[in-house]
Amino acid sequence: MRLGSIILFVALCSFTAYYIYEPIPEEIEERWKLMLTNSFFRSLSHLADLSELLGLKDYMGVMYFITVVEKVVPVSDEHVQVTEERFDGVEVVLYQPKQWGSDSELRRAVIYLHGGGWCLGSSRMSPYDLLARKTVTELDAVVLSVEYRLAPAHHFPVPYEDVYRVVKHFLQKGVLAQYSVDPGRIAVSGDSAGGNLAAAVSQQLRKEHGQQIQLKAQALIYPVLQALDLNTPSYQQNQDMPILPRTLMVRFWSEYFTSDKALFRAMMANTHNNPESSSLLKFVNWSAFLPETYHREYNYSAPAVVQGVGGEAVGMEEPSRSFADPRASPLLVPDAALRSLPKAYIMTCEYDVLRDDGIMYVTRLRAAGVEVTHEHYDTGFHGALMFTVWPTDFLIARRMTDNYIKWLKENL
Repeated sequence: MRLGSIILFVALCSFTAYYIYEPIPEEIEERWKLMLTNSFFRSLSHLADLSELLGLKDYMGVMYFITVVEKVVPVSDEHVQVTEERFDGVEVVLYQPKQWGSDSELRRAVIYLHGGGWCLGSSRMSPYDLLARKTVTELDAVVLSVEYRLAPAHHFPVPYEDVYRVVKHFLQKGVLAQYSVDPGRIAVSGDSAGGNLAAAVSQQLRKEHGQQIQLKAQALIYPVLQALDLNTPSYQQNQDMPILPRTLMVRFWSEYFTSDKALFRAMMANTHNNPESSSLLKFVNWSAFLPETYHREYNYSAPAVVQGVGGEAVGMEEPSRSFADPRASPLLVPDAALRSLPKAYIMTCEYDVLRDDGIMYVTRLRAAGVEVTHEHYDTGFHGALMFTVWPTDFLIARRMTDNYIKWLKENL
């Protein structure tokens, strides 16, 4: 009986080790911690697939558990005053320094947009709450964290429109005065899908000639910036990397636009471009906008162009227009639209499918004359900045946070 128990125990341990182990690059720090963390994400993803297959709950509905587990109730502490409000009908969490100076002293502000592939995430998650508090205390700034509505319940452009309404509301003289914010020292920032929204908002604001108050800076953390070519070198190199494998990123993109699985299948095959979107591929040509070092063994070939989406044109007209919309894919604007944008901080990670999106934007912004600080982490992986809470706290997250705050302190 004891021998049987030992054999069962060894078998269980072997299976667990086999399941947890992944061929993660040696350069990545705390590899085993990342493997353990990702085993949770993979297990939840498998459960989500099964649930959707059985018709119990859709994939993103199950994956939303990640958001629920991390959620906290933002409360004031001895340094930070926290209030939950609505700006033009959209929920926001507002963080302000508790110790105010003179009545005439104005503070800088950061409008923060959370990540999660437009389908997951919340400004009320613990890592975002901690980041907001750190930003407030170290910059003596006001932080406005936006709780925009999520897909698939609310497809594009709803999340973008929620964010834009909040920004427009906040950038009114009366509102800024209410929170003692300096109109000349406001930044928009976000990570992943939040970086996408931040870039899109920055572009749209500059197009509005009647907009008196403009952003001073945009800080984009491993942003997702284009939906036309989902087979760039970084998508190929990191297709099986933890946290954000290519399949999940493609699923986020497709769910952002529609619940029709035809688009997901077409995007997985990179055959979702139609004649209208194909005319914009020149703006995401990685052979032109990526430094040679990132080309490696990959050879550029433009994505296939088809009539309809992946041969399944029925009901796909609206999504195909959406992924060519610069409000969804900020990389798709011509050079002239980039020239007046605010200074930018762009963080990219080597082991991230979105690496090349960020680097291409750096190249194009600099060519347009925009001041850009590009911080690339050779050992970084997608989502790393948010891993600041035990037991998923990573050393690289602390470095990223410190460097991000330092840039804001020096540039805002």
